Amino acid sequence: MRIDIITLFPEMCRAVLDESILGRAQKSGALEIYTHQLRDYAFDKHRRVDDTPYGGGMGMLMLAEPIALCFEDICDKLGSRPHFVYMSPQGRTLTQQRLKELKEYENICVLCGHYEGIDERVLDSLIDEEISIGDYVLTGGELPALVFVDALSRMAGGVLSDELCFTDESHYNGLLEYPQYTKPQLWRGREVPSVLLSGHHANINKWRYEHSLINTYKKRPELLTAEQTEEVRRLLEPV
Repeated sequence: MRIDIITLFPEMCRAVLDESILGRAQKSGALEIYTHQLRDYAFDKHRRVDDTPYGGGMGMLMLAEPIALCFEDICDKLGSRPHFVYMSPQGRTLTQQRLKELKEYENICVLCGHYEGIDERVLDSLIDEEISIGDYVLTGGELPALVFVDALSRMAGGVLSDELCFTDESHYNGLLEYPQYTKPQLWRGREVPSVLLSGHHANINKWRYEHSLINTYKKRPELLTAEQTEEVRRLLEPV
């Protein structure tokens, strides 16, 4: 997978992307992430990429032409058109299901907005989809882009050691993850559930599924179907 990020702050992005799992994945060749300084595509000596909005109002808008030129340059380098995402609070809220769909793209380009947003003509002519990480506004699109890229990249082939590293987690199958424990077996009077020490894999898997349902019921009940909710209620009935 290759991801290109159009940003006013490439150094900020690289400081995160070149560390830990994503940094190792890039070094191994499992993942390609490129950052592009939008100001390199500005027209004047001040490298200006914003201007006042028509009709008045507070703030500045990002100009259409530098964004278009940068994206077209990326397309030329790739020899094809990547799926173009704009990080925006007006976008579709990011979910694990959408990430599963997006990981099928070989190339994705991400635009980080700033100021009061971007010229609407960019959205109309270039952007394939707008994505939001939540119903709130940040000072720029870099942090949402980094969240998006991290969540997407970890599902790319060769980034994690095994698919189970992400398929056996919260939200991947629509449920929250089951509780997990590590050493010591007894900690401040609290024991690890005995089934997890049994070595009986069928019983462990059954316990994990049931407690994944229970965990979801307690923390995010809206994620459950009516049938799953009834199943949890049966599990919680006193014996």
